[in-house]
Amino acid sequence: MSEPRKLLRQMFDAAVEAAQSSHCLAPHLPPPPRGRTLVIGAGKASAEMARVVEQNWPGELSGLVVTRYGYSAPCERIEIVEASHPVPDEAGLAAAKRILGLVGDLTADDLVICLISGGGSSLLVLPGDGLDLAVKQDINKALLKSGATIGEMNCVRRHLSSIKGGRLAAACHPARVVTLLISDVPGDDPADIASGPTTFDPTTCADALAILQRHGIAMPDAVRALLESGRGESIKPGDARLANSETRMIATPQMALEAAAGVARAAGVPVHILGDSIEGEARDVGIVMAGIARQVVAHGQPFAAPCILLSGGETTVTVRGNGRGGRNVEFLLSLGVTLNGLAGVHAMACDTDGVDGQEEIAGAYLAPDSLARAWQQGIKPRESLANNDGHGFFGALGDAVISGPTLTNVNDFRAIYIIA
Repeated sequence: MSEPRKLLRQMFDAAVEAAQSSHCLAPHLPPPPRGRTLVIGAGKASAEMARVVEQNWPGELSGLVVTRYGYSAPCERIEIVEASHPVPDEAGLAAAKRILGLVGDLTADDLVICLISGGGSSLLVLPGDGLDLAVKQDINKALLKSGATIGEMNCVRRHLSSIKGGRLAAACHPARVVTLLISDVPGDDPADIASGPTTFDPTTCADALAILQRHGIAMPDAVRALLESGRGESIKPGDARLANSETRMIATPQMALEAAAGVARAAGVPVHILGDSIEGEARDVGIVMAGIARQVVAHGQPFAAPCILLSGGETTVTVRGNGRGGRNVEFLLSLGVTLNGLAGVHAMACDTDGVDGQEEIAGAYLAPDSLARAWQQGIKPRESLANNDGHGFFGALGDAVISGPTLTNVNDFRAIYIIA
């Protein structure tokens, strides 16, 4: 019983390692400019990215990046600021103001290297016209509980911001801007990674307003006025201020899944990547994956056992209970409830940033006897699922996966190991 867990953990570790800046950033660095080099950025990986830039940059540089509390990395020339994720705080607000101040007097001879990764949406916070931090915090909390997709959440964030949706790149004009991205979003759309501070945005204020209405999120008058008036409009395709701005994708969910698959194949286990951009309610995805696993066990379709079904993306959770979350353990608990102890099926689901929801826990491991062990402790799995308490469930079993800060983020890792 320990070998499946060991292999799955090795696969998760390989996925995280593949997305480390130390492996993938240096080849994407541009040549030094005639003028200054300024490094800015935001995200859970931004401090580690800054450290790698310092190690590989041949000339002078300075700058400021903001990362999540506990995700700092040692830098000498680039200042690292820590702030709150997933709900923004005053530290993130102050950092965003300082970053805008740093880019205010650049010339066409200067270069801005912008380091962006997942988590930047809350870490780089600067409320739009007429809004304050408290409003942004309330909207963000409501979005996180609503079941909105990451694309929907980021559309709203872009239109309630003074720095996202291309505005940061516009503020850097006329300097050259090279944005290095670690993707944490399905489809790897630069506009959705940290809500696209340096890329144009084809969505509109009307789109953001419709999203808030569709999910029943209460809007203060200032938010409604900003969106209905169009004053919150982001930078659109063709804007001349972004003509000298480019993005380079240095790590993606697919790269991480390929690395994990390599570990499985080296162990002699066939592995099948089902997708790197799977979205939807976490518990619904769990039910679908359980159905596929049952088909493998019962009929050898679409793959014969033994095999591993591997997937990534970003599921969502519509919070109805008062449990501890998060989306990966919710997926895993739903998978377990649906499988109901099916022999020979093991699984692991983790967030590659080391934090599933708001817990300092990456995810969890599911074994065929997980439900039986829970019942022995008086824990009712279906009640835990209804209460959105995946962390409570797996923590009680001793099956939480704790990685600590990974200093990267390429979204969810889900692996189902079918032995027989």
